Amino acid sequence: MAANASSTTKSTARTTAKKTTRKAAQTRTKARTKARAQTRTATPKQANRNVTESAVAYVRQTAELAVDVPVGAALTVAETVRPLTEPASREREIKRMRTQVTREINKLERRGGQARRKATTRARGTRNRLERELKQRRNSVERTVQQNRTKAEKAVKDAQSAVTARVGS
Repeated sequence: MAANASSTTKSTARTTAKKTTRKAAQTRTKARTKARAQTRTATPKQANRNVTESAVAYVRQTAELAVDVPVGAALTVAETVRPLTEPASREREIKRMRTQVTREINKLERRGGQARRKATTRARGTRNRLERELKQRRNSVERTVQQNRTKAEKAVKDAQSAVTARVGS
């Protein structure tokens, strides 16, 4: 029952704060609109009065703003602090925060693990690709060297046979 009363009080305070802020904003808007309309259709004498009224409206608007902001901040702080002053709601709030922190940590852990696995997979793929290319180049060079060696040995053998044939005849 105490939890319902607390949440109802919070809800009522928020609603009241919203209504107050909304009402102040509407009042400021109406004052501005009225001042602009009067300035457009005014005679010189009325224009002076309208300028004065406009200045007063501006000062009033600024004063309201200067009051509304701290009041809104105070209401927000009161709503935040109230649950931590009552033992039952304090424990509930701590449990909620702990659950939320745990959830965020788990989310970050999953994200980090996924990034690590991706990086490892990418590195492994790059390493395998480079090893394949190196093996292909090595085989190609070995093949070329073997072919050149065979050609050179054949050329030497042919030259030797030609020299032997000339010398022997």
